[in-house]
Amino acid sequence: MEQIKRNFLVFSIVAACTFLFSSCNKNVVFSDYTKLPDEGWRTENHLKFEVNIEDNSPLYNVYLNVRHADSYPYANLFVFLTTTYPDGKMSVDTLECIFADKKGKWVGDGAGDLWDNKIPLKKNLKFPKAGKYTFSFEQGMRSNPLPLILDFGMRVEKSE
Repeated sequence: MEQIKRNFLVFSIVAACTFLFSSCNKNVVFSDYTKLPDEGWRTENHLKFEVNIEDNSPLYNVYLNVRHADSYPYANLFVFLTTTYPDGKMSVDTLECIFADKKGKWVGDGAGDLWDNKIPLKKNLKFPKAGKYTFSFEQGMRSNPLPLILDFGMRVEKSE
């Protein structure tokens, strides 16, 4: 566990530097992470991200950013996504995030015992109207709490 914490610190510094250099990217509309508790992600712990879309004319790419430990016991992560639109309407989706290939090899970017995954959620998305969108994520795995998912985030950027 001490090695995971040390590697997490190194990974966090690298991620912060990456964020600082990429934050100058004018196409990024939203980017945020939530650190999950050491004891794991409980199903009742819904992670919410509020994204203000000021201009709904361009197309957008939406990504999930998930950090997990090398000892994460699964090859994937199921999450339930509830999207609340500016007019109050809601939609619910079930998403699967793939962390390993068919041979069990992690597919994200690794740093020590940590893996960072940038998972495309929607490419070339046209938001129906300008305003505040709320994205609420609930882990949908059978383990409760779900261990070794360290951070969960979301990124929205204009398509190029």
